[in-house]
Amino acid sequence: MENKKHITLSLISVMVAFLAMGFYDVIGVASNYLKVDFQLSDTTVGALSTLLFLSFLFFSIPTSALMTKIGQKNTVILSMVLMGLALSFLLFSYTFVSVILFFAVLGVGITLIQVAASPLLANIVSGKKLSSALTLGQFVKALGSFTVPFMAAWASQSWASWTLMLPIVIGYGLFAIFFLGFTPIHEQPVVQGMGIKSTLRLLNNRVIRISFLAMLCHVGIDVGMNISAPQLLMERTGCSIEIATYANSVYFLLRTVGCLIGAMTLSKISSKLFFNIGSVLIAVGFIGLFFAPTVGWLYFFVGLVGIGNSNVFPIIVARCLLLMPSAKNEVSALMIMGLVGGAIFPLLMGIASDYLSSQLGGVIVLLAALLYMATWSVRTK
Repeated sequence: MENKKHITLSLISVMVAFLAMGFYDVIGVASNYLKVDFQLSDTTVGALSTLLFLSFLFFSIPTSALMTKIGQKNTVILSMVLMGLALSFLLFSYTFVSVILFFAVLGVGITLIQVAASPLLANIVSGKKLSSALTLGQFVKALGSFTVPFMAAWASQSWASWTLMLPIVIGYGLFAIFFLGFTPIHEQPVVQGMGIKSTLRLLNNRVIRISFLAMLCHVGIDVGMNISAPQLLMERTGCSIEIATYANSVYFLLRTVGCLIGAMTLSKISSKLFFNIGSVLIAVGFIGLFFAPTVGWLYFFVGLVGIGNSNVFPIIVARCLLLMPSAKNEVSALMIMGLVGGAIFPLLMGIASDYLSSQLGGVIVLLAALLYMATWSVRTK
């Protein structure tokens, strides 16, 4: 009974950290407000997102080595410290220089927590339940991400600046740091940390390689939708940025619903079937965005993409962690390195949108990403 209580407390502390990860997920909302406040082009907004997500490329593997030295829990705590620092740059100095610092430091913090959170959770839950537990973590994270656009719109309308919602996020981050810090979690032993070359050689494994590329596409869709959906609404309907930004909340609401469904069912049904259904929903959502004439229909198709893309991350990560459990730090690092898709695709989307003078250019780029991602379940039997 005591052991069960300890496991439950450990699981709750990690979920508190996942919620903090969701609150710190302000990239989509920040990009849209920054574009208006600093009169930025789509290409510039894409370049700023590239600056953030390049952190996944350069810091994922070093984070696996850091976890070997200081532990997975301490790495998660360090990540929340860095993300709080990044948000403070915008809170105390709202200039373009502080914006650049914000994207750079937030990228490092997000990299650390993304790499460390899944292996940390794997110390508490394992086997067939791991995919479901990771989905639960994504559900909790999505709750935080869903809340952020509402907080930003509320702060913008009530206090004339969306940045005044940042103290709430920073305050919760401090709570998460102390809760996780004082909760004992037994970390399972892992093999001695590999070097960069040795870790990259894991890509020689066919499943790891295909999963890495699918992760690139998944995150490109996730981040790309958060950037382009509000812009598409304003372009198509002429609504205000406050109304358009609710598209982010619609996306995360349906993503949250999808994660909840996955958390309840992934331990019972085939993850392959779940993945394929999600791919179909994303495809329908993208096609609908080309023709949706009203705000309501645009919200509907954005929501379809959200629910379809909700369980891709935990399904892929769980598959790879179970494939190589003794090297889970390095495997997690490689999967999180795939989040650099959040840097590649927004930049391509910005270029395509500027070239076509329409946000539909970005949707075309995301549709191409879906075509590759949808083949993952077939190619990783």
